[in-house]
Amino acid sequence: MDTSQLLKGVLDLAVLTVLRDDDGYGYDVLRRLRTAGLEEVGDASVYGTLRRLYKAGALTSYVVPSDEGPHRKYYALNDAGRTRLSEGATAWNSFANAMNSLLKGEQ
Repeated sequence: MDTSQLLKGVLDLAVLTVLRDDDGYGYDVLRRLRTAGLEEVGDASVYGTLRRLYKAGALTSYVVPSDEGPHRKYYALNDAGRTRLSEGATAWNSFANAMNSLLKGEQ
């Protein structure tokens, strides 16, 4: 199965989830997603998702100077993002339960 297609549908939820407890900059979010098992997620997809969620009002951002290179733009969940995360988690759990039932033959 092509997991990249599945990932496209849940990347917003995955990004919001990794930012739930700790703010993060682009590469940090990418690393957390990959560490969590989403190895196929692409750099451009994550950066694009962060920008889109920010423009949609689900994230705030701030810049932190770095001694090792360019300044880093950190993203943080705001109230709208937490609401979106909660709603997304509910939808995901419902979908996952339905799929598990189908796969087990429990129609």
